[in-house]
This record gives sequence, C-alpha cells and structure tokens, in this order.
Amino acid sequence: MQQHQGWADEGFGAVADAFARNYAGFPELGSAVTVFAGGRKVVELWGGVADERTGRPWEADTVVPVFSCAKGLVAISVHLLAQQGLLDLDAPVSRYWPEFAGPDADPKRTGRYDKDAITCRMVLGHRAGLPALDAALSFEEIAAWAPVVRAIGEQQPLWEPGTTFEYHGHVFGFLLGEVVRRITGLTPGAFFRRTIGEPLGLSAWLGLPPSELGRLARLVEAEGRRPLPGPEHLLTRIVTMNGALVFPGLDEPRGWNDPALHAVELPGAGAVASATGLAGLYAAAVTGVERPTGGRSERLLSPATVSDAVRELSSGPGFLGFDLGARWGSGVLLPSPSFRPMLGARSFGNDGAGGQFAFGDDEFGIGFAYTANRMIGHGDARADRLVEAVRDSLGD
Repeated sequence: MQQHQGWADEGFGAVADAFARNYAGFPELGSAVTVFAGGRKVVELWGGVADERTGRPWEADTVVPVFSCAKGLVAISVHLLAQQGLLDLDAPVSRYWPEFAGPDADPKRTGRYDKDAITCRMVLGHRAGLPALDAALSFEEIAAWAPVVRAIGEQQPLWEPGTTFEYHGHVFGFLLGEVVRRITGLTPGAFFRRTIGEPLGLSAWLGLPPSELGRLARLVEAEGRRPLPGPEHLLTRIVTMNGALVFPGLDEPRGWNDPALHAVELPGAGAVASATGLAGLYAAAVTGVERPTGGRSERLLSPATVSDAVRELSSGPGFLGFDLGARWGSGVLLPSPSFRPMLGARSFGNDGAGGQFAFGDDEFGIGFAYTANRMIGHGDARADRLVEAVRDSLGD
C-alpha cells in the first residue's frame, strides 16, 4: 500500500486509512487531503508523485489545477460582498454593469428574452441562459479579460432567464467576476487574494503567480474518460470556450499543464490550489481559522449568508436534458447523494474535472479538500471515500 506523509489527529484516523486505500483501489498518482474541524486543522496528508516525468514527490505545499473548484473562490467572494451590503444578489446584473443589458435601441442587443431580468442569483444558479459564449475568441483575447466581458454583454440569453438551468462553465466566473470588478475595482482573482487569500495565508489563486510554479503538480489523464461531443455541441462549447481551450487536453498548446494557461484569470474553472488552501478557505467561510500572523479570523460567511447560499436553485434535468444528480444553490454545489455526498443540509462546495473536491459545513464545523493530479473522470469516488471517512470520524 502506498506510503503517505502527514498526520491525522486522534479520532480522524479513518481519513488516513481511506487516503491510503485510495492508492490501492484507484490509479492514484499524487494527492492530498486536508480537514479542518472547528477552525483547527485535524488532518493534513499527502503522498505519491507530483510529476510523473521526473518522479518529483508530492509535498505538503504542492498545488494543482483544480478546475471548477474555482467557482468556490468566486462564490464565496460574491457572498461576502452581498453580506457587506455592496451587492444585492436579486438585483439585475445591469445595476452594477450597465452595459450588460445594453440599450434597447441597439438591434444587436435585443432578442427574444429580457436580458435586464438576469440577476446575479440566476448566474449563481446557472439559470441566466448564458452557458457558453456566442463569440469565438482567441486565447489571447480570453487572457485580456475585456473581450470576454464585451462578448457576454453583447449576446442574448439562450432561454428565458430563470426558467431552466445549464452549467455556466466559464461564463459563470467571467460574468460574476465582472460584477466583482465593477463593485471593487479588482478582478476576481485580485479581490480574492487581497481580501481572503493573503490575509489567511491560503495557497489558492485565480491566476497563478510565476513564483508558485515550482510547487505545481503536473496533471496526468487516466484512461477511460468519455470524449466530448463535436465542437458545435453546446456542452463542448461550454467546456472549451468555443474551442479556445482544450478539454480533455493536458500537453497540447494551451493545455492544462501549460504555465501560460495557469497565469490567466479563468475564474470559472482555472483555479490552482493546494488541499490545505482549499480546505482553509471553506473552514474560514464557516468557522474562521488561525491567521498566519496570529489570532483567529472571524468566519467569513454568517449563518444567514450560508442559509441563503444553500437554498436549492437548480436540480434535475437541465437545458440539455442531462440529469447528473447534482443540486445547486447560489454558486455552490449542495449535498447530492448520487453526485457529491457531503455531511448535511448545510454543506456546500464545488468540485473539479480532475476529481478535486472541497466543501464546508457550519453545522459540523468542517472545512474539507481533496486534490489530485491523476484525472480519473466518470466514476471517480476518491473524494467520496474520504468524505465518508470524515463522516465516520464525526460519529454521524
């Protein structure tokens, strides 16, 4: 059985056992799991290989692309602004970003549906009718931010906003990120680092600084991932931003092992983080954590804010007719027994395409994160086994 490093407090040995079993039961390469309980770190484990080419081992501070776990960084930032009274989630997006709705006199901006009806809440619940860009932008245009925002502002909803849902992949992060920028003057990655990441010493970024590249794990694709449909299919357009990005795709130009990609702010699916960074974020959201400079932080999100976030907005078959069993609140994945089991009704988090998963729960006082560099795809139960071990450790 694969040897791992780190530690688990007495009472959380089941998590260490499950972590070790993952190396026996799955084609695990390198991974880590961290758990906070009551704001205190109780599990920090890591093992395996960060770079299969060189054999570089996974270390405690190894970071890895965590794909749509990025939505957690954005959602917590948005809820923090709402809690501070700077953002009304049920107000039209155009209140903060007037160009989003556009003047009715411009025929390019008028369509079947009322875009001015779109609220931030609809975007958080994947209900805005803007799951993919209509425009085909280059990688350089995506990296520049403004072309993406302009394209979102110019296109019309695919369905009547609020009436159904479909995963808003990358648009989720750019649309909400522009609202953050309009309110704070900072892009979402900069706002997250200044307000949350840096004060709490969290290894999590939307746009990885070059100074952190030495800690980055290299992704490896496991066999058996289901291919995407053709390039014109909405699902493929959602995932690849109309072909500007590759998926699956690791070592192609602009693939998910390319440092140039990690340097870009892709706030819907481009976060890079360590397990401890992600777990610390969710622990900070629900309980507060110890600050690097000493003293304990206040919890980021109040009980009322969490209650608002975990109210179900979307579930069942979406616009494309798929039903993965997922349930969505306001920007957060909710406990979904057949998709992502968590701890209880107040659990909320986000997962990533590589099998990464992070969540928090203020009833149980838990912040959890699992990261890995082998992307297993459909049927990946590595994180679920660890969550089950946390549940067993809590005696629930």
